[in-house]
Amino acid sequence: MKTGALIKFACEAGALLGRATAAERTALAGYGEKLGLAFQIADDLLDAEGDAASLGKATRKDAGKATFLAVAGLASAKQRLGALADEIAATLEALGPKAEGLRQAARFVVGRNS
Repeated sequence: MKTGALIKFACEAGALLGRATAAERTALAGYGEKLGLAFQIADDLLDAEGDAASLGKATRKDAGKATFLAVAGLASAKQRLGALADEIAATLEALGPKAEGLRQAARFVVGRNS
């Protein structure tokens, strides 16, 4: 979850540096946390189901590690990733159209195949 923590921090730091309101900071912190988890689950799925040629990196290197996929299983991981897509969208509703770039980033993370 190191990558997830870095994503969350980047969202929170951006909110602070951009002088976001308290409500905006809360929304962006939630977005960062959910996006970080989505990134991790997607990465676990790619490691388990992807191929090295498409990904440009070795696969199956997380076998035996305590990943989300190892704990929850393949079907549950895919279901959670889909649910996170909806949760992320809901988190950004308060920010309106100015969060479209963040929505696009989330769609990329959830739907990535490489």
